Order: sequence, then structure tokens, then C-alpha cells
Amino acid sequence: MKTRPIFAVLPLLFAAVACGSSPSQGPVAEPPSSSAPAAGTSSEPTAPPSPPAVSPPAVSPPAVSPPASSRPSELAPPDQVKQVRVERSPATPPLVTGVRFAGHEGYDRVVVDLDGAPTGYQARWVTQIVQDGSGDPVNVKGGAYLQITLTPANAHDESGEPTWKGGKKVMTRLPNVIAVVNNGDFEGVVSIGLALDHKAGFRVIQQSSPTRLVIDVAH
Repeated sequence: MKTRPIFAVLPLLFAAVACGSSPSQGPVAEPPSSSAPAAGTSSEPTAPPSPPAVSPPAVSPPAVSPPASSRPSELAPPDQVKQVRVERSPATPPLVTGVRFAGHEGYDRVVVDLDGAPTGYQARWVTQIVQDGSGDPVNVKGGAYLQITLTPANAHDESGEPTWKGGKKVMTRLPNVIAVVNNGDFEGVVSIGLALDHKAGFRVIQQSSPTRLVIDVAH
């Protein structure tokens, strides 16, 4: 038997091996460096946001309060001469029922009695005491005049009868307060004028249970 040459098979084996090997891959791109800035962003540091503006709190006007004690023996003579004004709005205007007065060490005291809730008031200096409505001067002499106004308030009842007792003008015979005058009771406003010997310090104290308006005038 003749032996077949194997040389022709070898090229086929080499071709099969070449076809079975994996194909070569191209070069792999390296990942970008972590230190490089991202696209579309700035490398500049971002400034922190500014804090929101804070508005100062609203300041409320100071509350008007009477002295710690209103007992005549515990109070010094007043020295304030500026006008005083306090606004209040009671549901029902109180009635002024009368006025009382007395002298104390260093000052005179006038007490206005009221029936009802505490109300608004004003105390101011005027050149003379005049009648509300007409504007006619009241016949009372003094070296200074302090006008007290109560709003809202009445000095008459529902039938029109006066609730103010003691007359429209009362002479006091005190060291400084010469006379107390009811010079107005019109449309919810009651006016009380004080004729003084001379201008001096004063204070106004509002009391409740019972309701009173106290005016102290220094000698």
C-alpha cells in the first residue's frame, strides 16, 4: 500500500487556526482625567448666597400708665407741663356724674367721677376757657388755663337731664386751682376747664372700680 503525503493537509490546519483566533481590538481610549472641569461648568468657585434682608420689628408706641401709686400721701408734686392725650373707645360712653377737689402737700387734686368704662382724654394748655359750640369766653379769671376733654363721654342722661352735679362753675379756694368749669357737653365730648393761679406741672391718672379721672396740679 502506498503512503499518501501529508504536506497538503498542513496548510489547511494553519488556515483553521487563523480563522479560530479572536480578532484583534483597536486601542482603548483612556478615561478623561478627573481634574479636568466638566463641559459647560465654570472652574471659578461659587460665591455663597447673600442672606435675606431682615426688616426691623415695628416699634409700638409706649403704653400710658399711671404712677405705681395714686395715693396723695405717696406722690410727689408733678413737674410735667406737656399736653397729654390718651385714646380709648368704650362700647358705651361713660357719664360724668360730678367733680371733687382737695389740696395736698405740694399740689391740688381734681377728681372727675364717671359712671361707666374708662374713656379717652386730653389735657392741654389754652389761652382762655370758652364754651363749646358757641366759643363764648367763660367768665373766670386765672393766670393759666388747663383744658380737659373726655371723648367719648356725656354729662347728661338719655332724657337730657344733666348728670354733672354741683353747677357749671365751681370755685375751689385751693392754692393753685381757682375754679373748675364744665364748659362743654356736646356730641359725645365733655369739656372741663381748670382756671389756675399760675402755670405749673400736672399729671393725669385714670382709675377704675370706680371709674375716675384724676388731675393733679403742682402748687
